[in-house]
Amino acid sequence: MKKTLFLAALLGFTLSSKAQDSLMLRKFYDEALVNGQAYDNLRFLCKNIGQRLSGSAGAEKAVIWSKKLMDSYGFDKVYLQEVMVPHWVRGAKEQAYIIDGNKRIAVPIAALGMSVATPKEGITANIVEVKSLKELETLGEAAIKGKIVFFNGAFDQRFIETGHGYGAAGIQRFAGPSAAAKYGAVGAIVRSITPALDDYPHTGGTVYMDGVPKIPAAAISTLAANKLSTMLKLRKLPLIKFYFKQNCQTLPDVKSYNVIGEIKGSENPNKYITVGGHLDSWDLAEGAHDDGTGVTQSVEVLRILKVTGYKPKNSIRAVFFMNEENGHKGGIKYAEQAAANKEDHIAAIETDEGGFTPRGFSFEGVSPTFLKELNKQWKGLLEPYEADMLVAGGSGTDIGPLKETLPSIQLIGFRPDSQRYFDIHHTPNDVFENVNKRELHLGAAAITSLVYLIDQHGLRF
Repeated sequence: MKKTLFLAALLGFTLSSKAQDSLMLRKFYDEALVNGQAYDNLRFLCKNIGQRLSGSAGAEKAVIWSKKLMDSYGFDKVYLQEVMVPHWVRGAKEQAYIIDGNKRIAVPIAALGMSVATPKEGITANIVEVKSLKELETLGEAAIKGKIVFFNGAFDQRFIETGHGYGAAGIQRFAGPSAAAKYGAVGAIVRSITPALDDYPHTGGTVYMDGVPKIPAAAISTLAANKLSTMLKLRKLPLIKFYFKQNCQTLPDVKSYNVIGEIKGSENPNKYITVGGHLDSWDLAEGAHDDGTGVTQSVEVLRILKVTGYKPKNSIRAVFFMNEENGHKGGIKYAEQAAANKEDHIAAIETDEGGFTPRGFSFEGVSPTFLKELNKQWKGLLEPYEADMLVAGGSGTDIGPLKETLPSIQLIGFRPDSQRYFDIHHTPNDVFENVNKRELHLGAAAITSLVYLIDQHGLRF
């Protein structure tokens, strides 16, 4: 009899807890959809500050604005975390031509981040097309020395989650230029990493290997890449040459900052749940989806918790990381300081996949048992808001270093719909006008809901 009464009481408590959770999530969504401020904050960041590449004047303005914004919300603690960051500048606009005999056909390119410049007169050379690093290796020095390597591996359209396609094609941009230089190439042109066919070149970082000459490298738009590939097939190779000129340079490192806001926990002030995105952006546009939406959603989480009167058990932080795009120094610094301060981090959530319709969250390094129980407990609560995809998967570049210094932390990635993100990623088209207000605010509410559930119930599944 006692056992029966105990089980009945336990069931009643569980039902009561679920009902309370449901009411709180509805409260968060109501606040986000009716009074949400993320969209207006994003407008200011994009239109009044604009591009924010690490080390730039725009990045400095963004840091000042971000701290003032957090101060205005009355969080318990707002501060700057100093970090030294790379300072790469693009310089004058790039030029490029396909040279077919006496004809010069202009094509759009964009220097890859951290690339070196061409000589002042530019580079003109025969071009060798490859579809992968393996093909490059097969050709070897005899075919590549003195030429420009054209990496034309296309974005694999078969992936449903477009981030997987980006990851598969991205190796050409990250490692291709240095790999080509090993075989004596004088330059590298990389097909933009996107499923879209258009004339927007997609920039992004490249990484030079130690002990290998640094050669200039640029992204070429997908339409131009197709044109170049077709011409190479139709003409004899020596007839087709490529010319490009870019004026980028790397200056000495610059002092910058992560911007951090915090609501102190009522029961466990020394335990933390972090939510963040990166404040820096590439210099071609306003960095709206990458990652203005992420930082404005992150601060919106704390604002929603505060204005709805929720008192978290654990301390909740919003972090605007600096230098995700070309160095990851902000994420590394945050992890180092967390370890140095012996902070106990329960979880970290990164939002860096755009401000599109929320679908759910991916949990890094979890077991099938964890996922099964997680979905059993929380899927039903998130399902009415269509943000209930709780899966195993990656988290984010900025929070990744936390796993090295705080191995017990759970890393989580916010997963919005991915179908449009890589159409505009790292392009001049990543502007405020391409962000939908309702989608952005739905995402902020979804992240707030997950933070609340972790705060209330922990992650011991």
